[in-house]
Amino acid sequence: MNNLRLSRGGGGAHNNTVCTWDLGFHHHRHQYTEGTQKHTQVMEEQGSLQQIGGLIESSFNSCYTSWVYEALDELEHNFTITDPTISGHPIVFASNGFLKMTGYLKDEVIGRNGRIFQGPRTNRRSIMEIREAIREEKNISMSLLNYKKDGTPFWMLFHLSPIFSKHDGRVIHFVSVQVPISRRKSNSEDGNRWQELVLGSCRREVCSDTVMELARCRALDSFVDTDNRVLEREESCEASDSEKGKALIAIGSIMSVLTHYSELTGRLVCGNRSNSAVICSLTSALNISLGRIKQSFVLTDPQLLNMPIVYASDAFLNMTGYNRQEVLGRNCRFLNGPDTDPKAIGQIKDSIQSNQACSVRILNYRKDRSSFWNFLHISPVRNASAKIAFYVCVQIEEAVKNGVTQGLSPETRQLGTVGAVKVAVRTLSMTAGSSRS
Repeated sequence: MNNLRLSRGGGGAHNNTVCTWDLGFHHHRHQYTEGTQKHTQVMEEQGSLQQIGGLIESSFNSCYTSWVYEALDELEHNFTITDPTISGHPIVFASNGFLKMTGYLKDEVIGRNGRIFQGPRTNRRSIMEIREAIREEKNISMSLLNYKKDGTPFWMLFHLSPIFSKHDGRVIHFVSVQVPISRRKSNSEDGNRWQELVLGSCRREVCSDTVMELARCRALDSFVDTDNRVLEREESCEASDSEKGKALIAIGSIMSVLTHYSELTGRLVCGNRSNSAVICSLTSALNISLGRIKQSFVLTDPQLLNMPIVYASDAFLNMTGYNRQEVLGRNCRFLNGPDTDPKAIGQIKDSIQSNQACSVRILNYRKDRSSFWNFLHISPVRNASAKIAFYVCVQIEEAVKNGVTQGLSPETRQLGTVGAVKVAVRTLSMTAGSSRS
């Protein structure tokens, strides 16, 4: 349970209210106001920390027995566990080996995002690849330059793996294993040491905070990102086969512990997504009927957590480059990317919340990360009881939409697809209802 301790400051806030009367009333009032504001800020920060602490505790208690902490502490590997369902994707567990490697205390890490270990020479492209892997809920392994608490840079093999619920296939946590990479000191490290010294004090200051970290980290990132020459000069560091083997062994050991202690609660987790929970919501007859529709579309189930995709047409798979196993069980937002307009996403959410159809032009991304403009139409699909059973999302690539085509217009083809899906769902739900009666 030590992982749930969060750092709390505030003792120094009251010192700002102390003043000498011989400096004058106005100076005293200024110091008193400043001290009061800082004290209020600290109190709000502590309240936020308590809220985060409750979410972190729930993050583990909802999946594993309390003995999981002790079992994880006994592992010698360097790793952290994060929860993507909590705002900020914070660290909810940090191993003793990881803390010793980085020089942080446990309460300086829990509740924080992994960005606190980045620095001026951390490759931003690598960070974007990690974020992409998190968004796509997949494994990734790479060499990464991170920083210890004292500002010392070190190369490590970073291996990220998602942990899935065996019941519904959603991601519960991410495990990040870090294996130090043995390497010789390079000249470029000495050449860039000045940056580490300049930003070292900033990093130590950030480490003293928890809730107010985000604004400071963004400011730090904006300062670092202005010097693109550092990124160009940055050299890579390849992990050895032995170090890669250590990462895989660590992942296996951690997964073994998490699987065991999730079995004791009856809420099993696993290292691979199980599609059985979402696939079973569609009968084989409905799958066959939907398979006859040639348009690109997916079917999502609003009754399941996170509204996952339960059916994807072949045309959709061809257009996006994903295979069916990579799509089923995921929310449609995995198609979004860095340049996707939040307003378009908001329009989609509003239509779903109001149970209404909508059409929107949105920038989506294929598996190879190439972007395309998607002329998207979303509509609720009701069963024979007039209840919303699914949402159908019909996609037409804008390049095709604006091309010279013969026959039906794109809008007409979309409405035709929606109609065919509605007929299939209602017909089969009526058949199922009559067969049960």
